[in-house]
Amino acid sequence: MREDLGDEADSFLGSYLCAPKKALRINTLKIGQDEEDRLTSGMERVPWEAHGYYYADTDEPGKSPLHSAGAYYIQEPSAMAPVNLLDVRPGMCVLDLCAAPGGKSTQIAARLMGQGVLIANEIVPERAKILSQNIERMGIANAVVTNHDPADLKAVFPASFDRILVDAPCSGEGMFRKDDTAIAEWSEDNVRLCAARQADILDAAAVMLKPGGRLVYSTCTFSKEEDEIQAARFLANNTGLHSTVMGRFAGMRTCDMENAYKIWPQDGYGEGHFMAVFERDGRAGEGEVDMACGYAGRLEKGLGNKEKQSISSYVDFLKESFIDGDLRQKLLDTKRLFYFKDRLCLMPECGLPSLAGLRVIRAGLELGEIRKGRFIPAHALALHVDTSDARSCIDLSGDDARLRDYLNGQTLRCGEYENLCYEMKDPASENNGWCLMAVSGVSLGWVKRSNGMFKNHYPKGLRINY
Repeated sequence: MREDLGDEADSFLGSYLCAPKKALRINTLKIGQDEEDRLTSGMERVPWEAHGYYYADTDEPGKSPLHSAGAYYIQEPSAMAPVNLLDVRPGMCVLDLCAAPGGKSTQIAARLMGQGVLIANEIVPERAKILSQNIERMGIANAVVTNHDPADLKAVFPASFDRILVDAPCSGEGMFRKDDTAIAEWSEDNVRLCAARQADILDAAAVMLKPGGRLVYSTCTFSKEEDEIQAARFLANNTGLHSTVMGRFAGMRTCDMENAYKIWPQDGYGEGHFMAVFERDGRAGEGEVDMACGYAGRLEKGLGNKEKQSISSYVDFLKESFIDGDLRQKLLDTKRLFYFKDRLCLMPECGLPSLAGLRVIRAGLELGEIRKGRFIPAHALALHVDTSDARSCIDLSGDDARLRDYLNGQTLRCGEYENLCYEMKDPASENNGWCLMAVSGVSLGWVKRSNGMFKNHYPKGLRINY
């Protein structure tokens, strides 16, 4: 590092005596601009992310019910930079090839604005589950979570994606200031191992990029073998690709490769990061592959006639739980409804790509399941919908102590919440039924009113012991 940094080496080493920067990113799928301004008042913005903000060491946003509701994602500030360089736009097909735990995937999904489709892949099964949980928490409806080796994906998705992010597993030198595990696991052998793995991942990614498509390669290390040398090898070994100019923000420095940047901790914006941008020759749309072929080649067809007849309880639930509007009409679109692992789900409007033979953790928006003729709504559905669409909702302020009872899984007495629960059903109808729980206008989960009680349906695996 002294050889690379010269006179600046002391400043770099001295930065490791300082606390790392902490940041969060507002989820624009659930939070409007006015609410964002209120939540982030007085906070400094991360230079390369319009909705990213630094917070103080004394703050604990992860303990807020708004975090559980998916109002924001706690993300290392430098890790927000690669997606900005990816230039994602609504309607695109995007692949996040090394996606866990989900910070960049959820950032991509926000930029898709519910249009297009995101394939978020993670090779490690346990990390894929965490990725899926974060996709759910942020209310994302147009994502598919897969658990596969990138080499297997390239056979399924040749020339299929407008954008690909390869935030590759690396030796983690850029995380030394905040992660003792990265220090303990570092070795020269591990650097070489990571470089070999990265080469395989990048070469697989190149096969899946459309003409005119963009690929961003990023790491959280300073190692040239994993950064500049790796990016140069990728460019030399994959014909039809070129590096491309990208926007540069405060805190991004040029490095020993054209059209690539590094973020250094001594500059005070975040931890170490490397980024390089590549594009495939040609124009967008040339040789485009039809992505709407569906899981096992059938998802795009939606429900068959017999299946449509079996969802009457789901239709009744929608009519009882949501006002007649755009959301209810979307959730009733049988061309987009399908069963995945015995759960009723909603595919994106553009359809789903073929996932035949792949390990899929999550496909589209999980709506719920039908048990003994009754529809049980999924937690994912609660996190996706807006409170303004709900016929019945309990909306508590973020500092209301009763939210702890809900997040802890306790049964709630109706009398304590009745004045807070707005009801737009027919006054003559029965009061029992599903009710949305919310914090400061952001949906949080379900309760079911029955016999003077609200039965708590917050998932057991997510409950918090205070």
